[in-house]
Amino acid sequence: MQGNIVLLFDRYSSDSRDLHESFKRAGYDLPVVVIGEDGFLPDDVISVYGSFLGNYKEAEGAAGRPLYFNEVPVPDQWETGGIGKDGKIHHLQEEKGRILFAKHSHKGFVKTVEWFDRRGIVRSKDYYNRYGVVYARTVCSAAGQEINRTWFSVTGQEVIVENCITGNIILNRADGIVKCFRSSLEFVLYFMRESGYGARRIFFNSLSTSFFAAQMFSAPGKEDRLFWQEPVGEEVPWNMRLLLQGWSGGRVQIMAQKRQAYDRLAALGVPEDRMHRLGYIYAFQKENRYRPEAFICTSSDQLTQCEELIKGLPQMHFHIAALTMMSPRLMSMGVYENVSLYPLVWIEEIAEFFEKCDFYLDINHGAEVLSSVRQAFLHNNLIFAFEESVHNRDLVAAEHIYAAGDVMKMIADLKAIMADETVLDRHLQVQREAAGCETAESYRRLVIDK
Repeated sequence: MQGNIVLLFDRYSSDSRDLHESFKRAGYDLPVVVIGEDGFLPDDVISVYGSFLGNYKEAEGAAGRPLYFNEVPVPDQWETGGIGKDGKIHHLQEEKGRILFAKHSHKGFVKTVEWFDRRGIVRSKDYYNRYGVVYARTVCSAAGQEINRTWFSVTGQEVIVENCITGNIILNRADGIVKCFRSSLEFVLYFMRESGYGARRIFFNSLSTSFFAAQMFSAPGKEDRLFWQEPVGEEVPWNMRLLLQGWSGGRVQIMAQKRQAYDRLAALGVPEDRMHRLGYIYAFQKENRYRPEAFICTSSDQLTQCEELIKGLPQMHFHIAALTMMSPRLMSMGVYENVSLYPLVWIEEIAEFFEKCDFYLDINHGAEVLSSVRQAFLHNNLIFAFEESVHNRDLVAAEHIYAAGDVMKMIADLKAIMADETVLDRHLQVQREAAGCETAESYRRLVIDK
């Protein structure tokens, strides 16, 4: 049965990765096709664009690994530096370019280099892959508008040229044949036909290009699947309504992967026989050991009700870590005996806190640091948050999210949980259910065999 299925994603997002990994953990080795190439796709993921470029892993002259910021080729006397959100390229006092890093590596791997003109306008972008090679380049107008994008083969030849304004694509095949397409959708349809994947059942997770591709290959008796991973607004999305009405003749089941989305779609009248709630199969890293140790990962000193929690929970030890220096305000928390502060920790050290702690407090303002909520969840840390600063709601049970003014209620609940291991187990189960934890059996029953 699984040999007749392909996963088709517009991009390999974190949700796409979770779905892919869930199928593997359920014992299904399905081919995965991603429309958008980002240079850092796993080996077992097929890129529509990248499939025409050749094998960069074995390319002559490739570094064989991602580049760090100081390895980006620049003219003599130019300098690269600054691992923060972005890196910088400069000459004397003039900024020449900006280095963007791969989001999920956390190691400063180069993904994109933007080159500026003397006015500071982006005029071109070089896209690096995980083998340290420029696999694509975008040229921009004097106003900074993207004009065209070119993908290169492992030997540096132009293989794909896309007009960013009209959407037209030219493919220079290895056999010398030139193919022209009016849009990226036409290009994707060509790939699906040539590869044979279009004849399979298509499991997709977007109502964008992958949705239209699936519909073009739809046929009576061929049941595809939409894995819905996005929020739902005031009404059922237009493309989803077309799908439910049998627009192209095929029948598509909807697998809502987030609890809020499932509840909302059900409230909007999506028929029960067309929709199911199906989460992910997670790979947990450890069991909760019931230790009164709480971890907080932050990049600022803005921690909601932190001091009140510290004073109200003397039996809990708080480990507060930051990748940066800590302000005097945050350092002042060190006066409490149940607080340990860790400024300027290495990224590699962060994982140790998830191992040694069994609670995680998602109370830092600003951006989430190093996907810390997800890491806490995968380490079976019981996660608590405030409404004003919660980051990843999909992995935090609604019962564990409080208004900032209800800090005393959070303190009372944490005391009760720490006092009874069975209560903690019950709250962990609530957390897993809220995140949609699934089993291999549920994937087999709802996805493959249904």
